[in-house]
Amino acid sequence: MVAAMDREEFWKLIDEARATVADPADAEAVAARAAALLATRPPAEIIATEQVLWDRMGDSYRSLLWGGAYVINGGCSDDGFDYFRGWLLLQGREVFERVVADPDALAGLPAVRAASEDGRELECEAALGIPWDAYRAATGAQLPPAAFTVEYADPDGDFDVEDDEERERRLPRLSALYQD
Repeated sequence: MVAAMDREEFWKLIDEARATVADPADAEAVAARAAALLATRPPAEIIATEQVLWDRMGDSYRSLLWGGAYVINGGCSDDGFDYFRGWLLLQGREVFERVVADPDALAGLPAVRAASEDGRELECEAALGIPWDAYRAATGAQLPPAAFTVEYADPDGDFDVEDDEERERRLPRLSALYQD
């Protein structure tokens, strides 16, 4: 019997990838390692991973988190927000869930504090391709179309990420960290 990919297995995959790269702060390396680990699993499980990943992306679709990405990366497009959330996924479950619950908690992350000092952007487009890369490596084929659906229900309501006053009010620690 093949173990199904579920939320728990997904986070175990990310944890194992983080534990087996030279620098777990290197999101690109973590994404590549996660894809390599996933490629050793049955194709059906790889396909299922795509849905689990996008369910986590749906969980993290919050305008307050988008505001945090906007502050950290000096602006944030739709794609940029996806790539930021990809980076966030690769930080592991505990960080991901804490930040999704309280986007202002980004201010306490060492990577965010370092980025505030050196102007580095935090994003990882490769995180979104983990199942695609794994499936291609395992089968030589493209992941089947419609391997996932995504639902976004933003719990933050009407929040304009470009409104400086509103961002400072709703993300006070992060805004203070990035003030000139």
